[in-house]
Amino acid sequence: MSQPLPSLTALKAFEATVRHRSMTLAAEELFVTHGAVSRHIKGLETLLGVLLLNRNAKSTDPTPEGIQLAEGLGTAFRLIQTSIERVKPRPLTLSCSSSIMMRWIIPHISQFHELHPEIELQFNMNYDRIDFMRDKISVAIRSSTIAPPPDALMRDLAAEWIGPVCSPAYFSANPIGAPTDLAEAALLATNTRPEAWQDWIAASGVALKAAPIRSSFDHFYLLIQAAGFGLGFAVVPKMLVLDDLASGRLVAPFGFAKGPRRLVLWISPHVATRPDTLALERWLTETIPASLERADAGRS
Repeated sequence: MSQPLPSLTALKAFEATVRHRSMTLAAEELFVTHGAVSRHIKGLETLLGVLLLNRNAKSTDPTPEGIQLAEGLGTAFRLIQTSIERVKPRPLTLSCSSSIMMRWIIPHISQFHELHPEIELQFNMNYDRIDFMRDKISVAIRSSTIAPPPDALMRDLAAEWIGPVCSPAYFSANPIGAPTDLAEAALLATNTRPEAWQDWIAASGVALKAAPIRSSFDHFYLLIQAAGFGLGFAVVPKMLVLDDLASGRLVAPFGFAKGPRRLVLWISPHVATRPDTLALERWLTETIPASLERADAGRS
């Protein structure tokens, strides 16, 4: 006949006492009284028929048997915690480029938190191809030109409108009456999309002669910063400069044209039906297009 197992409460009380070398600290960790911890350990010693602690006025040290038991319990409790974490739903992780994160997500995400204060989000700045499980990503914002994971659920977000922007000071100092005059301006570009100027020329139908690029930057957010400080004209997605246009930090003298890309949402099938995923999906698919429409209405 097998011996009955000790209670989990008693085992936790003993392991915490040995780890802290203190019943008082163990009681604080477990939110019980010192007396309750002492009784649990006494009962454990009685059940096992072995002394587990050497008790004295100054310390509570484990016996050799107590050390052996405490080490095994510590390993077991960590394994239990790890197993729970593996199956417990993780917070959603939203992945997007650093430029989208800095120029759109961060300025707008407080609206989502106000609507859903109970939903925890984590963020991943990445604009490459991903594996949802390997990279621990739940939802990703990507360009339509990037191949999605084979298991991705796809949602359309918005067309990407692109156009040349500059600072008001640069425009005043370098008056340009027509888009074709941009050939005489300082043109800025980004290494992540060196074809941006050609995309805009094709989309807008402007007969602009090829002009040398004055400076190139690694990311759109650096390119936008450079344009804001008067270094020249930069072709950027309108989505990334909404606040700059509204505040007057940047101007878009020739407006924006619909570029060859679209912004899309990839959703991991493993989290697609979760309420927090559905809430984030709904917010992104509604808010991104709405923010672009408001920007158009504000200039009409």
